[in-house]
Amino acid sequence: MGGVREGWYVKMKKHISNGPNDTKAVGFRLGRLLRSGDVVGLYGELGAGKTTMVKGIASAFGIDEREIVSASFTIITEYDTNPPFTHIDLYRIEKEDELDKLGLWDHIGAGNISVIEWAEKAEEGLPEDTIKVGLKFVGENIREITVEGRDEENWDNL
Repeated sequence: MGGVREGWYVKMKKHISNGPNDTKAVGFRLGRLLRSGDVVGLYGELGAGKTTMVKGIASAFGIDEREIVSASFTIITEYDTNPPFTHIDLYRIEKEDELDKLGLWDHIGAGNISVIEWAEKAEEGLPEDTIKVGLKFVGENIREITVEGRDEENWDNL
């Protein structure tokens, strides 16, 4: 993950999800650890569970999972929570210059929480301390979830 903010060091936690409810539960626990300004990048193949993970993270902020949908026409969705929560889905982005046109960088960091699906499409511009979540197929409904980022006092409870 490269360099991180002073006082941070990289720590990785792995989980096995046996279905969508497990994935949402990991997301919820991660969401409870997030602070204002945090950026979470989600990585994985189509259908690996990135949107399901966002639903779990968003639920930690009181957002109903029915409000979280994959990108169709809306790429950036902001929610009026405290701190503000932004769901960004870059699936439909094809060229790097589209990120600037979207105003993506205005939604990352600052005082809000930003969760980005298909984060590899914005990798070059993401903060060094981005929390990276990888979702990998292990079986039909089984996923390996890897969370990599700063050390947290309660990280082991994730």
